[in-house]
Amino acid sequence: MKTARQVLESKPSQAIYSIPPTATVYAALQLMAEKGIGALLVIEHGEIKGILSERDYARKVILMQRTSRETLVRDIMTTAVIYVSANQTTDECMALMTRHRLRHLPVMEGNQLIGMLSIGDLVKDIISEQQFIIEQLEHYITGGGR
Repeated sequence: MKTARQVLESKPSQAIYSIPPTATVYAALQLMAEKGIGALLVIEHGEIKGILSERDYARKVILMQRTSRETLVRDIMTTAVIYVSANQTTDECMALMTRHRLRHLPVMEGNQLIGMLSIGDLVKDIISEQQFIIEQLEHYITGGGR
């Protein structure tokens, strides 16, 4: 079973994208589109203040008839940020994401942010792990394990 740290280390890019709470939602959407990501951490003075996701935008801007060029990130971000420690397992991460209906999970080491996992990162890792097990079993069954 892999840890959150191991999954982060296997990602092609370990960049952490963030935006200040005083930025406009439009600026946040531009950054998410440019980087091909679905969420940004909201950081002010080196401290995590919240997380902004596409879901926040859909529910708190579009449905509330606000404009993304005038609405500030702090007005729609999720402030109760759920995170995991670097040594938590992928199973623990998936359980947490499922229970809280999250798609993005910051990874902390002590008080230090070390990365962000998406549900896609975890699913990709689990599929890869299962594929390895299947290949090992096939090899054993066909006689390579003797």
